[in-house]
Amino acid sequence: MTLKVLDDRIRSVVGDSVEVEQVATGFIFTEGPVWDPRTGSLIFSDMPGDIMRRWSAANGVETFRQPCNKANGNAWDLQGRLLTCEHGSRVTRTEEDGSVTVLATHYGGKELNSPNDLAVKSDGSIYFSDPTYGRMDGFGFPREQDMDVQGVYRISPDGEVSQLANDFDQPNGIAFSLDESKLFVNDTDRGHVRVFDVQPDGSVTGGDVWADVVGEGEGVPDGLKIDSEDNLYTTGPGGIHVFAPDATDLGVIGIPEHIANFTWGDDDLRTLYVTASTSVYRRRVNTPGKRVI
Repeated sequence: MTLKVLDDRIRSVVGDSVEVEQVATGFIFTEGPVWDPRTGSLIFSDMPGDIMRRWSAANGVETFRQPCNKANGNAWDLQGRLLTCEHGSRVTRTEEDGSVTVLATHYGGKELNSPNDLAVKSDGSIYFSDPTYGRMDGFGFPREQDMDVQGVYRISPDGEVSQLANDFDQPNGIAFSLDESKLFVNDTDRGHVRVFDVQPDGSVTGGDVWADVVGEGEGVPDGLKIDSEDNLYTTGPGGIHVFAPDATDLGVIGIPEHIANFTWGDDDLRTLYVTASTSVYRRRVNTPGKRVI
């Protein structure tokens, strides 16, 4: 494991340590981690296995849901209910009683490609990316694409689905800046992060390239999140790249396996939990993640 320093500011964000701990392994391809502070546990997806799992220090790995319609990205809504992007072309919400409510399956009369990742705004609206990865064998259900584009969408608080952008190659990780004035979205196949200006009505404008994610080693821009000081973390070549708010790549956190996604957890949100192919890893950082629930 390594910490590649490109700018000394990374030391104040993640610290000097390069220690990474494997907390669980034996999976196929892990994704979509979210920390549940109410149970002190990590919920994550294992797409090819069509299973969602829960890990805690007390109980180890348990089954959360199986089958799960090839679930990928997860997030919490404002009421603390689990939102899930499913490669079976759905965005769903898990209710308090465990039942599943379907929030989106189509746009403009066409089936969504395979919702991948999502972010929740403070007004309750849900923004999600829709690449085609879930129509591939193994990661989803092989089938012809119904949509003509790979885009980014919004589900309004009253349930209306709108298309925000449709000029991506493969949109993926998605997150708001702390003040919610900006929406960041990874375009995996193009190897960069784009940024949009969020308008008062929830629509977005702009979409310029905010940063190219480059470097040595395996990895692509996949999972993307913002910490409590507006630093942007994204997977990429060599591990997890940490960008300052001014778009400077501060450095790369090395992980032993190919990384798909990550989140912050534990009581102080200073433990970075990483879903990396067959395993889940963790390491301590200095700057906590953003508190969600």
